[in-house]
Amino acid sequence: MARIFYFLLCVFLLAACRQSPPDKTKSVFRLNLSSGTLESLDPAYAKDLYTMWTCHMLYNTLVDCDSNLSLQPSLAKSWEVSSDGLTYTFHLRGDVFFHDNPVFPDGRGRRLVAQDVVFSFQRLTDPATASSGAWIFNDRVDSTAPFLAPDDSTFILRLATPFAPLPVMLSMPYCSVVPQEAVAHWGKAFRSHPVGTGPFQFSVWQEGNTLILHRNPHYWEQDKAGRTLPYLDAVQLSFYDNKATEFLLFLQGKLDFVNGLDGSFKDLVLYKNGTLKPDFARRYHLHKSTYLNTEYIGFLTDSTRPFMQGSPLNHVLVRQAMNYAIDRRRIALYFRNGIGIPATGGFIPVGMPGHDTGGHFGYNYNPQKAKELLAKAGFPDGKGLSPVVIATPDNWSDIVNFIATQLADVGIPCQVAIMQPNLLRQQMSNSGVAAFRAQWIADYPDAETYLAFFYSRLPAPPNYTRFQNKTYDAWYEKSMLLPDSNRIATYRQMDSLAMSYAPLMPLFYDQLLHFTQKNVQGFSSNPMNLIELKGVRL
Repeated sequence: MARIFYFLLCVFLLAACRQSPPDKTKSVFRLNLSSGTLESLDPAYAKDLYTMWTCHMLYNTLVDCDSNLSLQPSLAKSWEVSSDGLTYTFHLRGDVFFHDNPVFPDGRGRRLVAQDVVFSFQRLTDPATASSGAWIFNDRVDSTAPFLAPDDSTFILRLATPFAPLPVMLSMPYCSVVPQEAVAHWGKAFRSHPVGTGPFQFSVWQEGNTLILHRNPHYWEQDKAGRTLPYLDAVQLSFYDNKATEFLLFLQGKLDFVNGLDGSFKDLVLYKNGTLKPDFARRYHLHKSTYLNTEYIGFLTDSTRPFMQGSPLNHVLVRQAMNYAIDRRRIALYFRNGIGIPATGGFIPVGMPGHDTGGHFGYNYNPQKAKELLAKAGFPDGKGLSPVVIATPDNWSDIVNFIATQLADVGIPCQVAIMQPNLLRQQMSNSGVAAFRAQWIADYPDAETYLAFFYSRLPAPPNYTRFQNKTYDAWYEKSMLLPDSNRIATYRQMDSLAMSYAPLMPLFYDQLLHFTQKNVQGFSSNPMNLIELKGVRL
């Protein structure tokens, strides 16, 4: 098999070297969406990564997060919050215009005003819209007058109770601002006739084949030299649904960027430390960076479930022992070629404010400690323990089987059950599985998105483990009232408390692999894996 891949790589690399030079008259950035399709170009349905990417190109939000996750002005040039934490007042820019479109008089995009923000947020929460992002505001905003526009340049958002992460949540593509005229004209067909204020505007969409976005000539942002962004003339998106095909097209020079790497290529392209091998380093750039995604094995802690009677997972010491039994470094090194950071610092991942960088809590590889905990729990060398069954999708079976072997080495019998991903998620939501392989990707750049995972008053998702702790709940509620600096310290306390009960086994904190051609300059992304193309030059 390896010889076949080497042969294919040589063929495609030669083809890339011999291809005719690209047309220099237009600057077109080419990327592929390996989902094979897009459900919508309407930000109200931006629930998956690729829809977020395209919406980020087409629309703007009140605020934005830079590559370091620092909150930045966008449509709002400034904002303030009231002393009681209930009222946010945003002051809008006066130089932002919607894309030129026939829905406007004379086809010229009109200026964005505060009422557009009111409309967009009301639409997001309207049950008739059925937006997957309605949760951002539901049960959080004031029930009578949550969104106000006292004048064209002022937007006011009112909460029912203080919720400190709100500003960063407004950077999510769900919260993009859209014009009422376009939504009214197109109705549900707005999904394929988008109108926004973003750096690129809609041109052509042949679903499942190609999507072309052109440069917005009236975009409001400028670079430091005063030049209007974006630099690119267009972005062309294809829809090949096979990651191996995608990477081969990249090697041919037919794509400028690839997100991630098909597993069949990892040993050919990367060393075990996650760096590019020389043949590839000469031809391509690899951008390796933090990704706010924690991969884990979750444990159901609800002992009242009939199938949990007599389960080893009912014992905190056993769950702790399982955490000490796993060599996370070997998982990242041998199964992922060094892509990923061993998760020894709690559930909050590296790169997220609140992550414990000092090693004050979490679990390192210590099989002797695992055996001691088993003996303390009344199961010396695992005697008397019934098998732990870990459910996993097939594409993770190699790692979970390795985990099962390591657990057996300390005396914990373990079986691996392969499940279809959709069925596994359903079972996790219904508390129908005792142990499960899963991941938690940040919805927004605040650690609350991880800590809500353990808040007992929330359903599954996010609380798949059904963890309950009164002290934790009190700290969670208190943290929503605190300023950023004090809130981060409380976040660490909460993560530490949850980890002490071991309701899950963090495996590794993920990392992004972004490959670009050598001629690509100015490409960037943030730890949410939101790519930024407005500053790209070819």
